[in-house]
Amino acid sequence: MKRANAEITVEYGPYADVDGVHGVTCDGEHVWFASGTRLNACDPANGKVLRTLDIAAHAGTAFDGHHLFQIAEDGIRKIDPQSGRVLATIPAPGDSNSGLAWAEGTLWVGQYRGRKIHQIDPATGAILRTIESDRFVTGVTWVDDECWHGTWENDESSLRRIDPATGEVLEQLDMPPGTGVSGLAADDGQPWFYCGGGGSGKLRVVKRPRA
Repeated sequence: MKRANAEITVEYGPYADVDGVHGVTCDGEHVWFASGTRLNACDPANGKVLRTLDIAAHAGTAFDGHHLFQIAEDGIRKIDPQSGRVLATIPAPGDSNSGLAWAEGTLWVGQYRGRKIHQIDPATGAILRTIESDRFVTGVTWVDDECWHGTWENDESSLRRIDPATGEVLEQLDMPPGTGVSGLAADDGQPWFYCGGGGSGKLRVVKRPRA
């Protein structure tokens, strides 16, 4: 396993009137983050919130190219990003659901205390396969055909690239002590991650290793 310290290039926030920065996703133009009672679309160049959707947004967020998906309580909602209208809801795979990502035409759901990542059918919520982890799982993202997830346990947090077939950790970036990772997102071809900072109310940009 390759291991290095994470390089935080910039911090945005803390954002006002949020209970924390939870799920994070990218749509190619904006960075979206969940903050409890709304979804926020930010300018990736400066972190400024450009618009918001008033909707329950408690954990992971994903984008499939057309729609947002948002974990709220025990469900995952499919949302029109223009109107904020909920188009469908499927059950989340278990308790303590955390991260959310879109890849291979499916959703990938982090289960925090369960230390798992589930690949699920976006139409029904059926679990297609499960990846085990040895750490609490927070944010999940797929970028340039690589699967990464965040961890946050006590005061230690890291970003991990894993083999999606086996769960083996291939690469790890350790965050500074006390700097947690909640949501995690990246855009293909871009050399950075966006990391939700939980209760700090911050969104951090971390340099992404390139092959």
